[in-house]
Amino acid sequence: MIKLVMFDLWGTIIENGVYSPVKQIKFNLRLLMPFSEYINKFEKAFMTKEFSDSKEGFENVCKEFNVKYDEKLLNKLVGVWNKNWLLAREFPESLEILEKMKNKFKLALVSNTDKSGERVVERFGLDKFFDKIYFSYKTGMLKTNKALFEMILKEFNVKPEEAVMVGDSIESDMKTPSELGIKTILIDRKGRRDYPVKAKNLKEVYEIIEKWNQD
Repeated sequence: MIKLVMFDLWGTIIENGVYSPVKQIKFNLRLLMPFSEYINKFEKAFMTKEFSDSKEGFENVCKEFNVKYDEKLLNKLVGVWNKNWLLAREFPESLEILEKMKNKFKLALVSNTDKSGERVVERFGLDKFFDKIYFSYKTGMLKTNKALFEMILKEFNVKPEEAVMVGDSIESDMKTPSELGIKTILIDRKGRRDYPVKAKNLKEVYEIIEKWNQD
């Protein structure tokens, strides 16, 4: 019986305002490393501590990747990042499905994000749907850290098999919770990836979880 549903934010509930801002940052930094290697280092440098502003955060990113930076580069990176959250919007079904689910399950929002995640949550009034919100810049832990999910399970007093993680990234959202025995559902809106349990949207996620609880 599923008691707790954990949701990723970006690409799951909220649509990015610009095409893959993290890829744009990689391009502007002129980094040639594989994306999987880059994204882990980027999120750790930018999203596991609270900076005074995005500019300070990107200074830390440049230092992490040994990239020489100046005001022009920092302003370009900040511009991409700000445009993304300012133009972000909820997916069409997000609010309706969250409203349905909050009456049946405990809900947690789990996101690798800087302060922009909080701004988006406030703008769309998402906080009213969630019992608890875990932002990496506040917890100091990314979703690839097992300790994060172990903490969440303990705080909600649920077993791994009583929880499900919903997200749009196999590496960031699915891998770690599944290793802990938590059920996982991949959001694949364009139907381009293979995964044991996946859904095109949050409506299908809701239907899958309801079926699990009926079986």
